[in-house]
Amino acid sequence: MGRLRKSHEEGHRRKFLVVIDETPECETALSYAAIRAEHTGGGLVLLYVVEPGGFQHWLGVENIMRAEAIDEARMKLNDFAEAARAKALVDPELTVREGNVTEEIISLISDDEDIAILVLGSAESSDGPGPLVSAIAGSGASSLGVPVTIVPGDLTDEEIRAIA
Repeated sequence: MGRLRKSHEEGHRRKFLVVIDETPECETALSYAAIRAEHTGGGLVLLYVVEPGGFQHWLGVENIMRAEAIDEARMKLNDFAEAARAKALVDPELTVREGNVTEEIISLISDDEDIAILVLGSAESSDGPGPLVSAIAGSGASSLGVPVTIVPGDLTDEEIRAIA
């Protein structure tokens, strides 16, 4: 609570954080956060985490693979930023980090005191809420220091606009 009050009192712009990944529910979270940011005069931060597990090769090959993964992450972030701009009057901040997704989310929230809400989309399948929601719930969302908004993955744009 003190964190939200501090940002508001100092005139900082409250930011919504969306983690960009390969899941369909990510797009729902992006839509909600972009529209919510526009409606509240807030900011939007898009985070893509490159997990280092796949780079276990000779050093030269490892460096090339890492650079390619980071370039691909930036391209995806740019695509998602364009999608956010098409849905709302926002200009997202784009962040690429390398490491464990949950740890990097916590680190970014710690580094940027204006991030006030983490927005996640839940999966539509019966297999569970999705990997990111499960990871955050499993790690203890209280360690994030900000509220988590979970948006149902099956909402239409009209439904998202009505609740955001």
